[in-house]
Amino acid sequence: MKSWKKYLVAVCVMFLIFVQAQGAQAGMEPQALIESVANETLERVRADKEKVKKDPQYINQLVSELVLPHFDFETMSKWAMGKHWREAKKDQRKQFIEEFKSLLIRTYGTSLSEYSDQVIKYLPFRGDLSSGDVTVRSEVEQPGGFPIPIDYKLHIKGANWKVYDVKIDDISLVANYRTSFSKQIRRSGIDALIKKLAEKND
Repeated sequence: MKSWKKYLVAVCVMFLIFVQAQGAQAGMEPQALIESVANETLERVRADKEKVKKDPQYINQLVSELVLPHFDFETMSKWAMGKHWREAKKDQRKQFIEEFKSLLIRTYGTSLSEYSDQVIKYLPFRGDLSSGDVTVRSEVEQPGGFPIPIDYKLHIKGANWKVYDVKIDDISLVANYRTSFSKQIRRSGIDALIKKLAEKND
């Protein structure tokens, strides 16, 4: 399985794109939404660069308050747990969603401090808007290297577009976690996985 460390900064850019999207026009098409908030968001990150480096709690708060509303963590958690989701009890599902969410906040909050003005290039999106499920495509340019393709899978949930998966260099974020989680569940059970995630998050 390919290491994800080299992609953390790219994923951070993905998160940043959705920051402050709450102020965007309701009903905006997903690609237009992403592009309209990207510049403003990245400017804020640049302006707060020193604060981000010095105060880890600040970046976690930033991710939690501004990013989470634009992701469908219930769907992401369901897919990340895979077939074991059906085995999980209601309280186990609830706990897993919260710990999985915290895991992402911690992971991307840490890597956010590594952001260094990468340039984002947007490509034509794929899918039919009327279907309520589309893919917004982009590439993150890397100095001295090939651009990293990042695809955002969005669907309509309620009245809003929500991200439910991200593909980095054609590798699914959710599928990557599903492989790891499935091994842990088969070895120790769902409660043990939740406990391990909680310990890491602490």
